[in-house]
Order: sequence, then C-alpha cells, then structure tokens
Amino acid sequence: MYNQKVLDAFANPKNVGVIENADGEGTVGNATCGDIMKITLKIVDDVIVDAKFQTFGCAAAIATSSTATQMVIGMTVEEALKVTNAKVVEELEGLPPQKIHCSVLAEEAIKKAIEDYRGKKNNTPVDKSKVDFV
Repeated sequence: MYNQKVLDAFANPKNVGVIENADGEGTVGNATCGDIMKITLKIVDDVIVDAKFQTFGCAAAIATSSTATQMVIGMTVEEALKVTNAKVVEELEGLPPQKIHCSVLAEEAIKKAIEDYRGKKNNTPVDKSKVDFV
C-alpha cells in the first residue's frame, strides 16, 4: 500500500515534538478518519528556523507531517505558504488515493501556524481553542 519513502518517513519521523513558545501553531483534523495534526514553528525574520509536529493518526498522517516540517525549515513564510499537499505527496513519491487527505492536513496545519504567527506579529491573535476540521 505504501512506498518505501512513506514507510521510512513513518518509521523514522523527523521533527517530532512541540516547540515551546512557538511563534506559530496550527492544529487541524479530519472528522472522517480522526487524524489530528499539530505543527509548531519557530520563525526569525520571517524565516522558519524550526518546525515540529505532533500527529494522532495513521502512517500516512505521520509521514506527511514529518515531510512537511522538513520541507518548510529554511523557507520564508511566503515560500512556506506555497507548500501544497501535492508537493508533500510528490516529496513522498506518492500516497494511495485514500490517504491524500493526510497531505491536505499537513498543508492546512502549516497555513494555520503561519496565520497564528502573523496574528501574533500584528497583535491580532487567532483562536486556537478548537481544532479546525478539513
């Protein structure tokens, strides 16, 4: 079902955890399958210098979380906003069609974390008391 790259990303995930006092935090979920993904970002001068994730979900959810965090480290905020689920899937060399929603979660969590960062920066905090389901 999964290719070797996905299995490796699942078995040896990178950037697991939470950044304390993160500059941006995004939590999203999928009501259908129950996956929940949280991404935290450390941002200096609009460059993502660190990214961590916590994911409750399947192998694809963990693999896409790990891959997405690796992809955005070193990017500017604007560059990270252009990371799409298709790019995450491409980086993983494919996902089964029924698991594409996991890559959508990764994209949306990054966007929410950046939205949170911008809200803090502009002193207009985003409500993080609930999980947004996509």
